[in-house]
Amino acid sequence: MATELWQRPAHELAGLIASKAVSPVELTTVVLERIDRLQPRLNAFITVCHDAALGAARQAEQAVMDGAALGPLHGVPFAVKDLVNTAGVRTTFGSLVYEHNVPAEDAVAAARMKAAGGILLGKTTTPEFGHKALTDAPLFGRSCNPWNVARTCGGSSGGASAAVAAGLGPLGIATDGGGSTRIPAACCGLVGLKQTLGTVPHSQVQDAFGNYTYVTPLSRTVLDTALQLSAMAGAHPSDPWSIGLAPQDFVAAARPEGDLKGRRILWSLTLGNTVVARDVRAAFEAALHRFAELGAELVELTEAVPKMEPIWRVINHASWRARFGDMIRDHGARMSPSLLRQVEVGAQWSAVDYQRAMFERTALFRRVQGWLEANDVLVTPTLARTALPIEQDLFEPIEIDGEVVGELRSNLFPYTLPFNITGHPAMTVPCGFGADGLPIGLQLVGRLHDEPTLLRVGALYEAAERWAEAWPDL
Repeated sequence: MATELWQRPAHELAGLIASKAVSPVELTTVVLERIDRLQPRLNAFITVCHDAALGAARQAEQAVMDGAALGPLHGVPFAVKDLVNTAGVRTTFGSLVYEHNVPAEDAVAAARMKAAGGILLGKTTTPEFGHKALTDAPLFGRSCNPWNVARTCGGSSGGASAAVAAGLGPLGIATDGGGSTRIPAACCGLVGLKQTLGTVPHSQVQDAFGNYTYVTPLSRTVLDTALQLSAMAGAHPSDPWSIGLAPQDFVAAARPEGDLKGRRILWSLTLGNTVVARDVRAAFEAALHRFAELGAELVELTEAVPKMEPIWRVINHASWRARFGDMIRDHGARMSPSLLRQVEVGAQWSAVDYQRAMFERTALFRRVQGWLEANDVLVTPTLARTALPIEQDLFEPIEIDGEVVGELRSNLFPYTLPFNITGHPAMTVPCGFGADGLPIGLQLVGRLHDEPTLLRVGALYEAAERWAEAWPDL
């Protein structure tokens, strides 16, 4: 049970602040002091807004005392991944090229968090331009996993996940282009949601029409995720996929009420993967048993599933080549070698190859649509194993249960990639711990625009297992 102020979930803190039981200044001070104490160990932040956060907290406290109308996150601290623009606050994208970049405007998601009353703590670390599932960059070095600093916090939203997992603020804005929210959330024992394409407007993406990247909520609980999603969601003219979407009550959906009777859960342990760690398999099977106890009908996905990572790779690397080609020509010596190497890989594909990958993207979308026609949710592991060693190289093979299984992306997180390109909502929730003491994640995938079902299923599972009450020993 959470006892310290920094352990309280956002939905609880918002209520305590509104009732004058907790001061926004007191809360922000406690969190900033914890950041200062743990930053040397975790390296979760690249910029901390001490003065601005305390100034905003004083204004928030005055609003409470004046009886002003309060937003749903009034006085609640949050952090923003350093890929997401924040007005007047340095936003580096983890790159030496942008080391001194200060945006004039907030990204839509950040602006909406502020409008809901949230207090910006600072910017969390990311690999350069979010290009990999490990969080390190020439600009700031490596970020660590709070559960074991010898392990990676994942990526690319690694700093955000390390921060929330360690109690350095209850909420983080993350991003997800192939699992970049769900991967570190699973590594650090958090709830990470990649919502349906367009639910949260992405005002920075360069190709809005062919988009496969998302600005996302990140928290410790399903209800906090829903609260943050509610604050960030809604149509905006910058994002064509957001326009015309009807508002939904995500918070009501995220309350663990009722059971899963009448729900059909489709499940796959592998989803085309070849090796899954014993601990992950055991945790996954235990989660399926819990769903059955809650009343769900379980249906195994028995059809052969093709490798889906190659579709994502062509689309992603071609996009990166278009985005970063000129920058590499001018500044390549100052950029991450792993980013340069991936951009170079994109040179082997033609415009025809890219368009064929887009055709395959459509075919994959229709396949997932077929899976979810008769089933409410698809359940898979989030990762094939617990967090990798912190010194893991992107291009070196990974090990699972002592066996070398191959390259990182297609063997660690083949589960997350497909749903970036199909657009379906996908959420990871904690489902136990490995023998190494590291968290294990469970991925839930829902129908397009059906976040409410996803949140309800996740909330019921969370309440039945109580993994959210576990904290790393820091």
